[in-house]
Amino acid sequence: MKHTFNYIQKHKALQGCSFITLIFILVGIFFIQPATAQTKKIDRTKRPVAGPAPVVTIKEPAQFNLPNGMTVLVVENHKLPRVRATLNIDFGPVKEGDKAGLLDLMGNMLSEGTTSMPKDAFDEAVDIIGADVNLNAGGGTVSALTRYFDKAFSLMADAVRNPAFTQESFDKLKSMTLTGLKANEKSAPAIADRVYEALSHGKQTALGEFTTEETVKKLTLADVKDAYNNYITPSRSYLIFVGDITPAAAKALAEKAFGSWKGKQLSLPVIPPVENPGRTEINFVDMPTAVQGELRIGNLVNNPMNNKDYHALLLANHILGGGSESKLYTNLREKHGFTYGSYSKVGSGRFQNTFTASAAVRTDKVDSATAELFKEILNMRDGNITAEELSNAKAKYNGAFAIGMEDPARTAEYAYTILINSLPKDFYSTYLQKINAVTLDEIKAVSKNYFSESNSRIVIVGNAAKIIPKLMRLGYPIKKYDRFAEPVPDKPVEVNAGETNKTTDNISAYEIIESYLKAVGGKEAIKNVNTITATISLDMMGRSFEGVDKRMNPNKQFTELKMGSMTIMKRVFDGKQGYMQQGPQKKEFNEQEIKEALDEKGVIPQLFYMTDAGYKTDYLGTGNTNGEATYRLKVTMPSGKVSIQEYAVKTGLLLKEESVTVIQEQEIAEVVEYKDYTKAGPLLLPAEITRNTGGQEFTIKLSGFKINEGVTENDFK
Repeated sequence: MKHTFNYIQKHKALQGCSFITLIFILVGIFFIQPATAQTKKIDRTKRPVAGPAPVVTIKEPAQFNLPNGMTVLVVENHKLPRVRATLNIDFGPVKEGDKAGLLDLMGNMLSEGTTSMPKDAFDEAVDIIGADVNLNAGGGTVSALTRYFDKAFSLMADAVRNPAFTQESFDKLKSMTLTGLKANEKSAPAIADRVYEALSHGKQTALGEFTTEETVKKLTLADVKDAYNNYITPSRSYLIFVGDITPAAAKALAEKAFGSWKGKQLSLPVIPPVENPGRTEINFVDMPTAVQGELRIGNLVNNPMNNKDYHALLLANHILGGGSESKLYTNLREKHGFTYGSYSKVGSGRFQNTFTASAAVRTDKVDSATAELFKEILNMRDGNITAEELSNAKAKYNGAFAIGMEDPARTAEYAYTILINSLPKDFYSTYLQKINAVTLDEIKAVSKNYFSESNSRIVIVGNAAKIIPKLMRLGYPIKKYDRFAEPVPDKPVEVNAGETNKTTDNISAYEIIESYLKAVGGKEAIKNVNTITATISLDMMGRSFEGVDKRMNPNKQFTELKMGSMTIMKRVFDGKQGYMQQGPQKKEFNEQEIKEALDEKGVIPQLFYMTDAGYKTDYLGTGNTNGEATYRLKVTMPSGKVSIQEYAVKTGLLLKEESVTVIQEQEIAEVVEYKDYTKAGPLLLPAEITRNTGGQEFTIKLSGFKINEGVTENDFK
């Protein structure tokens, strides 16, 4: 006791402890310390022997069916006074064809009010009770405190059964969908994913098709109503309750809300299997402005959840590319430094899926990364897997499963998965036993059967001129595609980007620029223009901004943007130095920013493309911008910055420009579109400029053009 008293005196912080806390401290002194002292020494050089796989007991949810075909599942959990309900309509993959995007748009419209309650009133009714209601093409979810759940559930049911489907909401959501597609149009990862799935499954199939601006523009409100009638139905629907509710109460709610609901009888679609390539091939999408190469490698797999190889395949994929300890991550990132991370995934379910390994790789290392990725696939196929790798993978799945079981909703999720996949009832109760029983030989076997090396598809999105010449050493056939998975005629890739190309079969870079200069007013008129000024305006984040843009030869620039009388942004370059000012903060141009400002050698910089040795131009072939045929021109500026410009075949006018800009030391893709060319003195200038930087898009309107007036040297100080 004397020792204990001295211990407490020594640790003054303990003197303010509660009596209960002090009891725990004393227990630690008298019992824990002696027990530790008596424990025999542990040999930490040996991995502990794994215990037997735990037996998992999963209580089955209550289940019943409504006469209209709806299946209801109920998981009781009264620990918290809250209930969540999920409606899933299992109609499977739908082939939408030239109306791709219809189901998503229809699902979004379910949240736009009901026939008896406009959207504002509906949202207010949900907010007033602190509920959460979400609708989508496959059903919806609702959650609320127990006392308000009946009301919240009736709101969700009303939205599902009686959507308003107004023309106003349709027009709004259609416009938002088009804006979203446009913002994502220049995303290399999105392009790689889209092309990979389209080519793997077939672009004209339910699993390979994708939404485009063209398909969305074709949609009508009548299409939305037809889709609703065809797919929003109690047939093949599952209503799942989780939380503070009894099966009897859930049944009463389900019958009241959905008992009288009728709809079309659905059947799960049958999708014919697709073959992998006869031999491994590269499918390349040229994106000259890409700062790295997006890489997708893989093959189609058939992996239903009742597959005898299902559990072994989960572990094999984790060993190959499931995390920071995987073979791909360790090789491509830690050993070679090609990428920030490389991963793999293998799909499962009732329909054909894909095994995919992916990475975003430095442009100059795409070929090497491809070779190393296949090296690791071959390591798996050859059985070069250690017992430690398998043990770590099993530990990951054991831990994830245990953590998942802490969520009562997981029980309902498991029950639903068992139903729609026709799995045995003990699928999840024996899950860990099957995971832990997998052997190294089984990992090797499933790797051979599911990870292909000779019949793979390699999709790469990046700068063809820099990547393809090196890719050729791998020996795989290379097929070129555009961003929408359409084949591109095979033309030699220009690798001499530093030289001006003026002789092509169709048209030369020189002729494209000459045509543009003629279209905007002619060389002589342009040479006589020393200054241009215009009023600018734009709307962003619900606010309106106005300002002025001034240009003076040879390369002086001034742009100021105001909200009311307050200056929000100012950018000034006097031909030698410049600055950017946002509010009170002012930042001087760095060396690279000065070089890029000097790229504009005149108010119409194209005037110098063919006469100044600092510019290099390459004709890249034809393209299309907003439905208009274009000539694509690569322009390497004196600063080294690359701009891909598209000029209209018909009018010669510049329609679009793609480049990479640096913001806060990060390279970000930037797309600028020029529209509504307007007469301004002797020139024809764009009155609308849409700029998309890193997915953020805004449109600038220009008006009140003045030529050779209203601009002085003092404007650029």
